[in-house]
Amino acid sequence: MSRSSHHSAESGRGVLVTGASRGIGRAIATAFAQAGDRVAVHCSSRPEDAARTLESLPGSGHVLVRADLADPGQVQRLVGEAVDGLGALDVLVNNAAVMTPHPPATTSYADWQAAWRSTVEVNLLGAANLSHQVAAHLIERGATGRIVNVGSRGAFRGEPDHPAYAASKAALHALGQSLAVALAPHGIAVVSVAPGFVETERVAGRLAGQQGADIRAQSPFGRVAAPEEVASAVLYLASPEATWSSGAVLDVNGASHLRT
Repeated sequence: MSRSSHHSAESGRGVLVTGASRGIGRAIATAFAQAGDRVAVHCSSRPEDAARTLESLPGSGHVLVRADLADPGQVQRLVGEAVDGLGALDVLVNNAAVMTPHPPATTSYADWQAAWRSTVEVNLLGAANLSHQVAAHLIERGATGRIVNVGSRGAFRGEPDHPAYAASKAALHALGQSLAVALAPHGIAVVSVAPGFVETERVAGRLAGQQGADIRAQSPFGRVAAPEEVASAVLYLASPEATWSSGAVLDVNGASHLRT
């Protein structure tokens, strides 16, 4: 948990990115580091991948933090470690998520309950607890800040094989909108991005063969997103220029699903 040097707030913001071991989280951590911010790279179960993320980040002052987001006590410790490691936190990116297949017609009742419990505990309650603790830190400092939630297109179009995932992301969007109103008087803006299909290690198998062709065809661009495209949206929404977007849910899905 050591850091190479202690940086003042003037040298960039302190940013906590959850689920930053690989994929979208790694791309988000990289985007903030490239912008001159100090990043706390969070992982729960992939410390080796997270260490690779940390080592790859440009700049200095970054730290690695580990916690099970389903455990409220570990969430509280995580925020404390991130604050200690970075000097302060200015931005929280709720990116970590679990996604366990549980198609309702073929999943046992016990497995169904387990999938819902594990998904909601991390994707919704973990994000809610983190948001509370980071907001408390910002308010105590009298500092403005940003909370950016990584939601999902699935919140709007459904996820037949992962209904708990879609429901948790819809709830995450709603949480963000509630917090946007509640925290605005404290100078804290809260926004969400709703990505469509993104090419990451986790879903590489689904992008092969005919299934992959069908997924790419969902977008009129004929492809899926790169993690960096989601990261660029997160970076913008966390910027001072995006204050007036607080409360928004930004679709980042290549016109694969249009909301009215």
